[in-house]
Amino acid sequence: MRKALRWLLALTVFIGTLSTAGAATAAQPEATNTTTSSTDTDVKDRLLAIPGMSLIEEKPYPGYRFFVLNYTQPVDHRDPAKGTFQQRITVLHKGVDRPTVFYTGGYNVSTTPSRREPTQIVDGNQVSLEYRFFTPSRPSPADWSTLDIWQAASDQHRLFQALKQVYTHNWIATGGSKGGMTATYYERFYPRDMDGVVAYVAPNDVVNDEDSAYDRFFASVGTKECRDKLNAVQREALVRREPLEKKYAQYAADNGYTFTTIGSLDRAYEAVVLDYVWGFWQYSLLKDCDTIPADAKNATDQAIWDSVDTISGFSAYTDQGLETYTPYYYQAGTQLGAPTIHFPYIEKKLIRYGYQPPRNFVPRSIPMRFQPWAMRDVDTWVRHHAQHMLYVYGQNDPWGAERFRLGHGARDAYVFTAPGMNHGANVAGLVPEQKALATARILQWAGVASPAVQADPAAARPLARHDAKLDARDVEREQALRP
Repeated sequence: MRKALRWLLALTVFIGTLSTAGAATAAQPEATNTTTSSTDTDVKDRLLAIPGMSLIEEKPYPGYRFFVLNYTQPVDHRDPAKGTFQQRITVLHKGVDRPTVFYTGGYNVSTTPSRREPTQIVDGNQVSLEYRFFTPSRPSPADWSTLDIWQAASDQHRLFQALKQVYTHNWIATGGSKGGMTATYYERFYPRDMDGVVAYVAPNDVVNDEDSAYDRFFASVGTKECRDKLNAVQREALVRREPLEKKYAQYAADNGYTFTTIGSLDRAYEAVVLDYVWGFWQYSLLKDCDTIPADAKNATDQAIWDSVDTISGFSAYTDQGLETYTPYYYQAGTQLGAPTIHFPYIEKKLIRYGYQPPRNFVPRSIPMRFQPWAMRDVDTWVRHHAQHMLYVYGQNDPWGAERFRLGHGARDAYVFTAPGMNHGANVAGLVPEQKALATARILQWAGVASPAVQADPAAARPLARHDAKLDARDVEREQALRP
């Protein structure tokens, strides 16, 4: 699935109560420390005293300590006798007297210091976890049957239990896209661990074979002028398949790319082209329509190639492009589901394969079997049991077409939509009232809401100043069909 930012209307679903039952309590001063306290000088020793924890490196960053670590995890949490593997984590340490944000992107972990939005809001620590089976956090030999949402949630649970002895204040889970899904699954299986969950742009494919919501989304997103331009370029890339595939073959030869997993260059070419419109809305804003060729029929081959390559990336479905994301496609084809959309503006004769299933992106040596009950279970749980959970979506993000929704059993839980934003939607992009409410709830769940914020959410502000280097807001540029 995919990742992105947003632009235009605000479809807000507001379900929840403002009762603070079960929420974090002790309020702390809304001030920002620029240095860690002297009581934290032994934090490295405390972390390394945890059984199974080892240091890879420590990197300096002003006002923090940043550690890259390995943590020993069972390959199978149901049967620890099956062995262990090393799971990579990072710790952005602010102070043991601060709340902690538990972040996962659902993929590899970055070893460069960074701070997620909730971490800035609560001025806290941040623990970031690499998802199992993303290298180097992959068991050897790899038993792919142990790559599922419960095992991954159990990785988080076990790590939380280990770190809670160091970071004893409130914890909030967060993540964007597949990371938002991951935070949700963690809450579903271990609802007593976290004090709150902030899930960004999290897809929710409850019924894998019913994807009409995506077709409705693409029929109305943005403006007709922009949709027509994108559709025309996509269609033209299929009309010019022969000359552009010759260019693709030379591109692959020049870069050593191969197509064994997907099966052929032709399949890969069509997959990249069919990602084009989705990829634009996932990563771009409405104003970026100005960069799309205005007259596709009369554009040069190079102009069509460049536009598709910029948005979809011709390396995406090569063996080399797919390899890193094999764990994602495995999960999409076994539990998460994957979208299928239609292209009514393109003649059927021009489309040979359509949206291809995840099975086509995973080596055939890895067995896969879809479990349709997995997402239904999570969706039912969220609708009826969500508590202290916040979902943020982008209005123009395709992944939000199938999203998490809340039912009568939800308490102090919210679904908000940021106007005009894409797959990079965040709390800062919400309309003012929702931005204030979301910020206030995050502060409350983290246990750092001042009396003023508790009395009036409009008073809520992030506790840490913005750091342009640390608070990167850009959407991770990955393949369009990944969340």
